[in-house]
Parts: sequence; C-alpha cells; structure tokens
Amino acid sequence: MTMSRAVRRGFAAVGVVLAVASAATGCASNDDAAGKAVLNVYAAASLTEAFTEIADEYEKVHDVDVKLNFAGSSALVNQIQQGADADVIATANQATMARLGEQAVDPKVFATNTLVIVTAPGNPKNIVNFAGLRNPDIKTVVCAVEVPCGAATAQVEKNTGVDLDPVSEETSVSAVLAKVTSGQADAGLVYVTDARGAGDAVATVGDAAFARVVNSYPIATLKGTTHSEDAQMFVGMVLGETGAEYLGAAGFAPPAG
Repeated sequence: MTMSRAVRRGFAAVGVVLAVASAATGCASNDDAAGKAVLNVYAAASLTEAFTEIADEYEKVHDVDVKLNFAGSSALVNQIQQGADADVIATANQATMARLGEQAVDPKVFATNTLVIVTAPGNPKNIVNFAGLRNPDIKTVVCAVEVPCGAATAQVEKNTGVDLDPVSEETSVSAVLAKVTSGQADAGLVYVTDARGAGDAVATVGDAAFARVVNSYPIATLKGTTHSEDAQMFVGMVLGETGAEYLGAAGFAPPAG
C-alpha cells in the first residue's frame, strides 16, 4: 500500500482510541430496574442482525435482560481493556480477540464471513471486480486496517497487488455500508452478511480474490464476569443449533472444518 494510505490509517487508529475512551466510561449496570440480571454482550457490528435474534431467543427461556453493544471489533476490545462491564464478546476475527489475552476465556469460532463490493442499486459505475475500484472516478470507502473488515481488505490488496485509494476509512463495516447507501461513496468493501442485510438498497459485485480471505468469528466469556453461568449459556446458544439457524439466515458460513 502507498505511504499516504498507511499514514491515513494511522490517523484512523487514533480516532478509534479517542472514540472508545469516552464510551468505556458508560459501563452498564449488572441489574436492571426490575431487578433482573443484565448480561452485557459486546459484538462486532456485522453481527447485529443475527445476535439481536439470538438475544431475543435467549431472553424467552432465561430471566435475564441481554444488553447488546454493537461496534467495530477493535473499539469493543478497547472498551473492555478500559474497564467496560462486558460478560461476553464476539469479534469479527481471531486477531482482535487475541488482544484480550487471558481476559477472553476459551474463545471458540462460531462463524465465518467474506468481503463483497457494494454499490448503489444498478451498479451505476459499472464496477466489475476489485481492480475496478482503482478507477479515480469511483469514490471507494473501506474499513480502517485496525478493524477486521479493514484487515481483510488490506489482505486482498496484498494478494492481488491492487492498492486502493479510498476517500475514507471507517471504524466499522456498518459505517462503510452507510456511506454507500447514503450516496456519499460509489462503492464500499463490506461483509457478505452486511450486503445481504441491506437488501435492495445496494448492488453487489464479487471477486474471486475475496474467497481467499476468510474472517473467522470467535466468541468468549470474559474473565471476572459476575454472570458466568448466563454468559456460558449464551455462548452455548450461539455455538448451538439456535445460533447456527440465525447466523445462517444472516448469510454467515459455518466455521471451517
């Protein structure tokens, strides 16, 4: 990648740290107003649809309020490292989970995801593949390399020798999608699941290179949780048939092997 792209990514990393510094101060309570236990689940933005459904299913059979915090995986890890009150975390790649070290108890991969190009409906810029995003007339937006979707994009760049020059680098895949659906960008690199969730609001363009870069999603309970039993049962639901059903419906693929 070019030096200018690397420098921009450095500034993006600073922005992520500053943003989560304030977010971590707003830790959730362990109990709600009704006296129910509160299970705080931190999950990558790309898991919003599936985990919302799974949390609803969990609440139907357990007397617990599941509070979901969706954001870029790196932001979530930063929040936890700064003392946020989380019981479970699910990230969009294993490298980001590894930053928590022993704080993340026995992480297990529960799903996989790959990238796809999204454009305005009808693909007005006639983008046909990843290399087409080098066209200077196409405003492309990607995730910052510090977050899993950005790391995946950077790996595709490396594998193909195509160095993008994006107009912006976002801290979450949902932010990339929003830039495209709002018309602020012509194209963006998001996960297959996010494109699927957007429905007719976007068109998609694939590339064989995307299949070579697969993000594995791990989930773990957090050391020191005061709701260890519920945290473990929630993880079990994600890893089990209920999780597989909702994750599959959202477009996730099962773990490799």
